[in-house]
Amino acid sequence: MSRQQHSLKSWNTFGLEAYANHITVAESIEELCQCWQESTQQKEPVLLLGEGSNVLFLGDFAGRVIINRIKGISVEETENAWCLHVGAGENWHQLVETTLQQNLAGLENLALIPGCAGSAPIQNIGAYGVELEQVCEYVDIVCLSNGTVQRLNAAECQFGYRDSIFKHRYREGYAIVAVGLRLVKAWKPVLSYGDLRNLDPLTVTPKQVYDAVCHMRLSKLPDPKVTGNAGSFFKNPLVSAELAEQLRTEYPGIPQYPQDGGSVKLAAGWLIDQCTLKGFRLGGAAVHQQQALVLINAQDASGQDIVDLAHTVRQRVAEKFNVWLEPEVRFIAAQGETDAVEVIT
Repeated sequence: MSRQQHSLKSWNTFGLEAYANHITVAESIEELCQCWQESTQQKEPVLLLGEGSNVLFLGDFAGRVIINRIKGISVEETENAWCLHVGAGENWHQLVETTLQQNLAGLENLALIPGCAGSAPIQNIGAYGVELEQVCEYVDIVCLSNGTVQRLNAAECQFGYRDSIFKHRYREGYAIVAVGLRLVKAWKPVLSYGDLRNLDPLTVTPKQVYDAVCHMRLSKLPDPKVTGNAGSFFKNPLVSAELAEQLRTEYPGIPQYPQDGGSVKLAAGWLIDQCTLKGFRLGGAAVHQQQALVLINAQDASGQDIVDLAHTVRQRVAEKFNVWLEPEVRFIAAQGETDAVEVIT
């Protein structure tokens, strides 16, 4: 096949034009393993993708891209909770919608996060005061070389802030095939962020929380179908209590969120905004006009354009606040994933 028949443009939400040697959609564990084993035998690199909502292609990929489309949602009821078993290829937001339609609450704060269910544990996705680890019971993974499936409970997933064991020990040679979620029946709303603070915790419904989250996201985040982006580009940085105190003295309005263990989380979007970078453009890439945490493909951007912009944003924030931002987005080079911080340093 010609190179043009393997475009990755529709497989990354940045909408960057990049190419792969092969693109295969796998709908079963057997297909997933077979494709991986074939490529490994041919010594070509392999990249597993869900919906490409958290990747930046630095250029063409010199191997096979496997799209994980293992589907299926089943629900079991216990005395205290609803237990969901979700195929890795299910769309995350559609899952949130489906659970609410069935009066199963608990995922409403995580509405409109792009990507597939199988990607959620890798990043330990989170928004508006809720992270996946709070509802995750287990993750099923397959060893791609022999097809063996094993189940990791939540503790074994080693969840951290935008981190998990799937970025480390199980990054190579394994694929997530299903996620187990536990939604407790004794629902308590999480209303600690943004417009959610305006809702009455005594009367609010899960649907009202969902509607408010959707409104907030749609009002400030660009739709990747219209403007290429990968959502939040940088992680919210964790800093020492000492540095947090210095910054609060100098910038009294700085948002700060104390964490367990004494560190303090800062809002990366606020830091970038204070550097007057909203709308700032380099090549075909730009900082989004409404949400500084989002870098966009403004006009036919290349992967290098996004890298150059991320480098500039990181430098400006460091010069002003002595805080070094790290990308949340995964950087994909010709042979596979590469260290994003090194690339933009």
